[in-house]
Amino acid sequence: MTERAEFISQSLKDVQSRISAAASKADRKLAEITLIAVTKTYPVSDVEILRDLGQSHFGENRTEEGAEKSLIVPGVWHFQGQVQSRKLREIAAWADVIHSLDQVSHIEKLDRICTEIDKRIKVFIQLSLDGAPDRGGVVEEGLRELAEVVLNSQRLQLLGLMCVPPVEYKHQAAFEEIAQIQQRFISQYPEAISLSAGMSSDFETAIAHGATHLRVGSEILGSRTHHP
Repeated sequence: MTERAEFISQSLKDVQSRISAAASKADRKLAEITLIAVTKTYPVSDVEILRDLGQSHFGENRTEEGAEKSLIVPGVWHFQGQVQSRKLREIAAWADVIHSLDQVSHIEKLDRICTEIDKRIKVFIQLSLDGAPDRGGVVEEGLRELAEVVLNSQRLQLLGLMCVPPVEYKHQAAFEEIAQIQQRFISQYPEAISLSAGMSSDFETAIAHGATHLRVGSEILGSRTHHP
């Protein structure tokens, strides 16, 4: 095993151990939680190492990287970057799951594209806690409209909500608010029980508040400054 493979192997084990401990502390089943290795900016060789270690869920923020890496490494590929209408066809070609839908027009266009290419895609609606337009997402009052469009689509499956807490929010307070919104959402859409929340800096807090999908990059693959 190369030095890089040993580093990734140990880091992945550490993260998995922390996830297991956090799930146990929250009295949750480990099977409820999906670890997505966020491989943006890292070379495809790192993704191959992860695959060989048994990791099967990978996340990308850039269409070009996702398209390239998914061709080389089979797995479940997640797109979690901000959606641009002009990039939807490219994203749909490789992504199995999209985490960041926040516009009716994008949902409708994605559904049409999926019909054309005969594909089904699982999706999350992106929640915004503060409504800041630069980060994407919609506030709670806007979730229902988007959910209804997804549910009325032909090729999209609504998994639940995704949220990136604003930097200025304290983790605990942010995840308490996310959890409350998610419970209200589930009461309206009982099959959309998934919550994509939690990254390298806060995934244990996210688990304590019901996150089902964790998007972890640097805690597994190391600092991005060393892997441009």
